[in-house]
Amino acid sequence: MISADTSVLVRYLVGSPPDQASRAARLIDESEGLGVSLLALVECAHVLRTQYGVSRTEVVNALIGLVRRANIQVLGLDTDDVTDALLRARAIVSCSIPDALIAIQARAARALPLYTFDHGLSRIGVPVAEP
Repeated sequence: MISADTSVLVRYLVGSPPDQASRAARLIDESEGLGVSLLALVECAHVLRTQYGVSRTEVVNALIGLVRRANIQVLGLDTDDVTDALLRARAIVSCSIPDALIAIQARAARALPLYTFDHGLSRIGVPVAEP
């Protein structure tokens, strides 16, 4: 398995600049096994929102489409869990994409409860507690 960082994911999703987007597409479309870190997904969401003005819903949909590809594995996490977290982030307006992914990683690692001052994280489906 190989892996790709945020810059490759962003170029693939936005399609520009054309040369880099083409090379990113070739890598993503033709790789038999491509690992993507949770941190790269969080950063990708941030870049798409802040640098490209992509709506939250479109970001979530793009990330779901990416992680659901047969040749992509989110490193250390189950694809269905990542998809579930992203769907919850899309459905719960007060829940950020990074918060949803942080919660799913805590659940996958069985590192619960998740200590936070953000009481809204309980809506993501993980036990939370305040320190």
